[in-house]
Amino acid sequence: MLNPFRGFSAVFYKEALHIRRDFATLFFSLIIPLMQMFLLGFAIDTNIRQINTVVYDADGRRESRELLDRLRNSDTFHLVRFVENDHDLTDAIVSGKCRVGIKIPVDYSDRLLHQMSAQVLVLIDGSDSSVAGQAINVTTAIGLDESLRRVLANSNAPFAVDMRPKILFNPDSRSPNFFLPGLTAVLLLNVTTFLTAFSVVREKERGTLEQLFVTPVRPMGLLLGKLLPYLIIGFFELGMILSFMRFVFQVPIHGNVFLLAVLSLPYIFVSLSMGILISSKANSQAEAMQLAFLTILPSIFFSGYIFPRETMPKFFFILSYFVPATYFIDITRGIILRGATWEHLWGDAVVLFCMGTLLLVIAARRFQNKVIMA
Repeated sequence: MLNPFRGFSAVFYKEALHIRRDFATLFFSLIIPLMQMFLLGFAIDTNIRQINTVVYDADGRRESRELLDRLRNSDTFHLVRFVENDHDLTDAIVSGKCRVGIKIPVDYSDRLLHQMSAQVLVLIDGSDSSVAGQAINVTTAIGLDESLRRVLANSNAPFAVDMRPKILFNPDSRSPNFFLPGLTAVLLLNVTTFLTAFSVVREKERGTLEQLFVTPVRPMGLLLGKLLPYLIIGFFELGMILSFMRFVFQVPIHGNVFLLAVLSLPYIFVSLSMGILISSKANSQAEAMQLAFLTILPSIFFSGYIFPRETMPKFFFILSYFVPATYFIDITRGIILRGATWEHLWGDAVVLFCMGTLLLVIAARRFQNKVIMA
């Protein structure tokens, strides 16, 4: 009778030797999951804290300062900017620099001193429903607590502090309005990075990359030639995503679509350059896929796509500035939801272009070294 397990020990020993010699397999199977757990465990905080807040205090007296201290001490609001007019108050929210705006009217102290009700306007960026909900709850609670304190001190006092929240940009708090503009960054990164990473690795596996090295083609010319067709594909993919977003999911686009298309080019350029850099390191399509996947998780969790960046520990908040999706999500949400203009978003585009150029230069140098070695 034949032994169905014949050769098991020999094959097992052979495969164990192969895994031990293949450091990349061990690294991706053992170390990467622990790194992801460490990063996400420390970086992700679902509690909304330290929301960037702009203040227009037209009163400027003791009563208004006391109210601002109550807001500051709640740990929900981070008062980062004080302005002198309504335009600057709104502009700080439209630009994405602040999520909440507090306007204290000029007669706030006078009305309280005369035992009258005083209103405070709270402008809230509704493009992030979790931040908007927390801002409404905390400001309402502070206003109620302040009112009760004054009523207990003087039983004849009316409802003293009336916090009037006003949700901007996404008043219905629709989830597609918040998630889909951010999802655009993740989808574009997925498509462009994987395509370019595989394109060069495919040349390596077929042995045609070495043939290109001995031709007059320069490394930068090779990389740009590989990059441009996928840039066109990425731009076409962007058009499809925006069309589905607008007409299928009914997400209104408040800003200029042409500006969005122009500002998307630097992000697509960064994603393609990242794919080229990955391909210069990987020796097989499987390795390229594993390296490309490493770019997805930071783009989802550290860019502000799902969780507000303000709630992250300081180290991870700084780390988020090195994630290209952070800037593109600010661009998409700024134009689509807040109607932001070039004046508000040009800095994000410049950073993305510099990132893409740096990555492409590094990739070109790696290929240049391979040409010299060849």
